Amino acid sequence: MLVMKFGGTSVGSAQRMQNVAELIRRCSTKENVLVVLSAMSGTTNTLLQIADYVRLGNPTAAVEELNRLEEQYKQTCSDLGIAYIVAPNFSAMRSMCLQPYTPQTEKEIVANGELMSTAMMAAYMQVDLLPALDYMRIDENGEPDMAKTDRLLRGLVTPPDPLSKGENRKGTVLITQGFICRNHKDEVDNLKRGGSDYSASIIGGLLGASEIQIWTDIDGMHNNDPRYVEGTRPVPQLSFAEAAELAYFGAKILHPTCILPAKMHNVPVRLLNTMDPSAPGTLINNDYKKGRIEAVAAKDGIAAVRVHSDRMLLAYGFLSRIFAIFEKYKTSIDLITTSEVAVSMSIDNLSHIGDILPELKTLGTVSLETNLSIISVVGDLQSNNLGFEAIVVEALKDIPVRMISYGGSDHNISILVKTEDKVRALQALSKAIFV
Repeated sequence: MLVMKFGGTSVGSAQRMQNVAELIRRCSTKENVLVVLSAMSGTTNTLLQIADYVRLGNPTAAVEELNRLEEQYKQTCSDLGIAYIVAPNFSAMRSMCLQPYTPQTEKEIVANGELMSTAMMAAYMQVDLLPALDYMRIDENGEPDMAKTDRLLRGLVTPPDPLSKGENRKGTVLITQGFICRNHKDEVDNLKRGGSDYSASIIGGLLGASEIQIWTDIDGMHNNDPRYVEGTRPVPQLSFAEAAELAYFGAKILHPTCILPAKMHNVPVRLLNTMDPSAPGTLINNDYKKGRIEAVAAKDGIAAVRVHSDRMLLAYGFLSRIFAIFEKYKTSIDLITTSEVAVSMSIDNLSHIGDILPELKTLGTVSLETNLSIISVVGDLQSNNLGFEAIVVEALKDIPVRMISYGGSDHNISILVKTEDKVRALQALSKAIFV
């Protein structure tokens, strides 16, 4: 079985849905296909806005926005040549707009984005729907409940026998929703991080898919950010570890969370471009190429926190007290460097910084620097490879560096710079490494 995931831009119009349908039909001539769809581009943001109007006690504005969205969907159904099958979705949302807001309201409204895109695609292709709400589950911590999801999914989908031949091996197409699920209370919820990519990876991993294809509007994961660097190119192949590093540190095409289920079940992931289906894209698997730097990525919105204290000198337990403060406020640390009397950490979430800093000040002198970016160089960076670190440092000789993290991973050197210096850093690294 092949799992194909299409993002919002890939199904953003009737024409694009028709193009996607043709891609699915071609693949289904070779094997069974399970298709994971996102909401049409722009829909989720509109539904969030509608939910916010309900929260603010303005049902009139919510219904007006919903009416405008409905006109778009009526036109899309007409362009596809199908009946207006999403009328019940809009009727249900209109009812929710007129009821008192609860924390569940937003999740119920937003889920309709995926429910409507899949309903239209299934009707256009005349294939069966596999409702994600019937099998995708998360636990009380909001993490995928793999055991329950596996049990429910296998009750609905029987993976083909790998030794079978003929019609058992090809032709069946099922369409399901990405992103949405039910929580441990059986309420409508969502996977949040990674959204539909995460759904596809979970499904593909549990069913032992031949491949998980993530179709977007970019032809694979590039070796640098094409928005700022000229002449970038897609990386043909990456290991799961390298792809996860790049995704975490700024490569927007893929969320790092969605790598793990595929990696755990050794199912390859291929990143492809819906707008250019012939492009080879990027293959992500357990293969590992030695002696190469593969790509550079950047992550913005970073702050650096520095704690200086003479009490750190020859003391044990000091770092654990610092980490306990960040844990208390559920704030993760990206990079960390230490000296005898100081520790510097980078974070990408400042929502609790007003609580964190006063507690850190009980341990020492604290400083905070914002408007920073992490530049990550990813590839085979094991300690026995000579010269790569020197290339990176030399490339950044004219750029002020706030922090360097190396040795925590065999695949990554991370450098903290001011965001105003990010583009120069990316360009300098690309010139030194890839040209």
